[in-house]
Amino acid sequence: MRVQFIYPSFERHAQSHPELLQWVPCDEYLGGAGLGIASIAAVTPPEVDVAFHDDRVNPFPVDQVSKGAAHDADLYAFSFFTPAATRAFALSDALRAQGKKTIAGGIFPTMMPEETAAHFDAVVVGEGEGVWAEVLEDTKNGALKPRYRATEPFDLSKLPPPRVDLYVENESPHLKPDDYPLQLSRGCPLSCDACVVPGTLGRGLRVVPRDTVAQELANLARLGKRAALTEDTSFFFFSGARRHFREFLAVLRDDPRPSHDKISYVGISAPMVLSLDPSLLRELIGSGVDRFYLVGGFDPITRAAFGWGDPKALDKAERTIARCHEFGIDPYVSFLVGNDGDDEGVFDRMLSFCQRTKLDKCEFAVFTPYPNTPAWHRLVSEDRILHRTWKKYNDANVVFQPKQMSVERLQEGYLRLWREFYSGRNEIAEREHHARTVQF
Repeated sequence: MRVQFIYPSFERHAQSHPELLQWVPCDEYLGGAGLGIASIAAVTPPEVDVAFHDDRVNPFPVDQVSKGAAHDADLYAFSFFTPAATRAFALSDALRAQGKKTIAGGIFPTMMPEETAAHFDAVVVGEGEGVWAEVLEDTKNGALKPRYRATEPFDLSKLPPPRVDLYVENESPHLKPDDYPLQLSRGCPLSCDACVVPGTLGRGLRVVPRDTVAQELANLARLGKRAALTEDTSFFFFSGARRHFREFLAVLRDDPRPSHDKISYVGISAPMVLSLDPSLLRELIGSGVDRFYLVGGFDPITRAAFGWGDPKALDKAERTIARCHEFGIDPYVSFLVGNDGDDEGVFDRMLSFCQRTKLDKCEFAVFTPYPNTPAWHRLVSEDRILHRTWKKYNDANVVFQPKQMSVERLQEGYLRLWREFYSGRNEIAEREHHARTVQF
């Protein structure tokens, strides 16, 4: 039996707004495919032939799936998040039209299973490892069910390292991801209004065993690839997350590669930066972490600081940047515009903040109400969702009616932030790749 995994492409910021390529003198960041496919491939029995295709690197050839063709398979398995749903639906529709069986899992299928089911033969809701053996058996017997859902969270002590090697083998000489995700935990007990983690991975925080993480890091080193830690749940005190994170830093410290070669960034928020004790910050630096991916717009500090210019919040936001600089950590900030508290002064406040704190590089995003999150339900109830063209749900387009400004004003303000921040920064283009790369 053969399974063809597909990671569908999605519209990036510069594809939505090509003018960004003229304004931003940086390389476009390309992250590795999400770990969903690599994790499922890792629990696939060796007698099942698996193949992976990154549709971002090369469009998947739906005309090469006939019997005996290069991409012929018994099952086509997709994993995708919201902005990739449009492409995933189109690919699956084309495959099914040729009599092929398709299955979907990941963030969007879990959050919107009914809509996904209209385009796929089967949908996996939640974590897939616990039901994958059943999926394969049903596929073998020609009895694929329309819905699969694990009855309990997957035991991470049984989780093998993800098959990131499949991703690396699919790279193009001209298009290679800058890093690959490394997962230290799953789930989160918080209920942030625009976050999909509790809805997809559960509300209990579970840590990936240290030995598994160490093997993942070793595998990336063997492949010559950097790791990226996108979630800031590692800094939580509960569920042993912070202790587990310190154990990971010890493993990372023993990796002899230079900092830029072993880890690209650690995701974090302003409140987290201010809460970290100096010893942990020193451990981060000593392990090779020299950049925070500082995500704003979801925490109370950045929402108040930029949304309505609260003086105390602005002071905390400035102290956040100063603390990063104090410990030699580059704060690569992701600014978010479009929260309900954002008035029309939000753009000026952000640009002024960038200048005062001497930020080197940053990115800008539009608030996006991802399906089935608390923000989504609130905006649906207020009749503020403009459309469901999923490819536009990519943090670069206004897909809802803002509360304190027009759709046009928010969209124009987002573009203005990119244009004015990077105006006069052409020297960035002369730096080494890792120092001139931003996500847009």
